[in-house]
Amino acid sequence: MDLNRVVITGPESTGKTLLAEKLATYFNTIWIPEYARDYITTLDREYNYDDLEHIAREQVKREKDLIKNARGFLFYDTHLIITKVWFKVVYNRYPLWIDKAVISSGIDIFLVCNTDIPWIPDQVRENGGEMRNKLLDMYIDEIEMFGIPWSLVSGQEDNRTEFAINKVKSFFNK
Repeated sequence: MDLNRVVITGPESTGKTLLAEKLATYFNTIWIPEYARDYITTLDREYNYDDLEHIAREQVKREKDLIKNARGFLFYDTHLIITKVWFKVVYNRYPLWIDKAVISSGIDIFLVCNTDIPWIPDQVRENGGEMRNKLLDMYIDEIEMFGIPWSLVSGQEDNRTEFAINKVKSFFNK
């Protein structure tokens, strides 16, 4: 059975996790949670370049571990493109294996969450304000560079979810 792969991406505090969860529930499948948040909250120091590479590799590993439980669709609460941009913003470089992994990832479409909902600070978020819009543009530029289809998801909770469901249905002719 073919697996339809949908990445939910976007800047911090744009509803990615909630949307990934809701889409997985609607389509009766699983979603791959973001590993970075869990990892960063357990550090008793500032993260570094090696931590980001560990996060990227672990995210890929978790996909491989969870994919067998997917039914028709697989939704991602993050993707290596976010990690690549994170590397570029913080360190102005990134591991080249990330590009190869993105190319071979088989992602069908990215749903990019817009910054039209309020940024809510927490212990790991560091990019509020205008940086959210800059990151939004950077994610879209990266997605387009790889030639992967994408759609901007806007609106408040139920409208945002309904739009995303309809976008997935129409993209995959379901």
